[in-house]
Amino acid sequence: MKQLMIHCGPDSTQMALLEEDKLVEYAAERSQKRGLMGSFFKGKVMNVVPGMQAAFVDIGHKKNAFLYIDDLLHPHLEKQPKTKPPITDLVRPGQELVVQVVREAIGNKGARVTTHYSLPGRWLVYMPSAGYVAVSKKISREEERNRLKEIGETLRRSEEGLILRTVAEHAGEEEVLEDLSQLRTQWEEILEKGEHAPAPSVLHHDLSMVQRLLRDVYSPETDELVMDCSEQAGEASAFLAAMLQGKKPNIRVYKGDVPIFEHYGIRQRLDKDFQRKIWLPGGGYLVWDTTEALTVIDVNTGKFTGGDNLEDTVYRTNLEAAREIARLVRLRDTGGIIIVDFIDMSSESHRTAVLDMLEKSMNGDRTQHHILGWTKLGLLEMTRKRIREQSQFSSND
Repeated sequence: MKQLMIHCGPDSTQMALLEEDKLVEYAAERSQKRGLMGSFFKGKVMNVVPGMQAAFVDIGHKKNAFLYIDDLLHPHLEKQPKTKPPITDLVRPGQELVVQVVREAIGNKGARVTTHYSLPGRWLVYMPSAGYVAVSKKISREEERNRLKEIGETLRRSEEGLILRTVAEHAGEEEVLEDLSQLRTQWEEILEKGEHAPAPSVLHHDLSMVQRLLRDVYSPETDELVMDCSEQAGEASAFLAAMLQGKKPNIRVYKGDVPIFEHYGIRQRLDKDFQRKIWLPGGGYLVWDTTEALTVIDVNTGKFTGGDNLEDTVYRTNLEAAREIARLVRLRDTGGIIIVDFIDMSSESHRTAVLDMLEKSMNGDRTQHHILGWTKLGLLEMTRKRIREQSQFSSND
């Protein structure tokens, strides 16, 4: 069961997601500063840098967006040339083109954009020119994967690409088709607007933070949505009613005197989980340091005394740390390179078990990530896609 807690403040909206009573996601969206991720723009190429194989595109924001050559080539890898052409063969200064934001502006860097367009729906992701059908890797049953792929191949047209999402498991062809039809209409509207709009200008904004979360994770059969704002609860109900095709959403409006995040203990958990030093339930602790280039997490035994010997104590602490690191990486929305310094283990079977625990615990993370394994120095290395600034929580929020 999942619980979505949403606080509507005068200047921002805050969201907390709990799975089996564990806090796993937090995000805040300023009322006057909507994120760009997933939005479409008609941009103008300002300059092309052959040495970087990249171009900089004016999309109407303070910093020009970055467009790399890979985001100009065909979205299907098999249809790309074996040798990349010079980027000057593909774009030129002054050229106008439709681009989509795939990474928010971070620090001094502008947003990253692509021409590999994608529109996510409830059951699938629609890619107008990708030319293939794929099924979420989190759907493991081969029979179901084949069924969904067959539906996708039946429904797609010519160069269209479709990715059947995890929530599409057991979905019927009619449900998928309705989702696809809505996304096709959305894409046609973007193209039509792009033909007449000046550059730079916005063509399509992605959904709000709350709507994205409802689209991606909400299930009416098991999940609960609690909001402290009647107006936004009504909007959420209408959005879900349209998306769920008649299924009644489980929405509750919180009207208590104590703020919603305090009533449900969310604020206290956030205060604890966003510290540099985070205590583990068994008495060990993590030290979490983030630089511009990477995040380093150090695991320590601390007060943990649960094992019969040192090796057992270390092993149990590392297992507990692996579970907690997976949760915190998702909660903090940590991106880029992540290095974990687990406590040294002499047993190879223990090292394998800790790695397996981390991989299993990361399965619920919707953001693309890769666990690369142990380095020669005995450190655990992983990467997680960085698409926006890491989540920050202050007790003043």
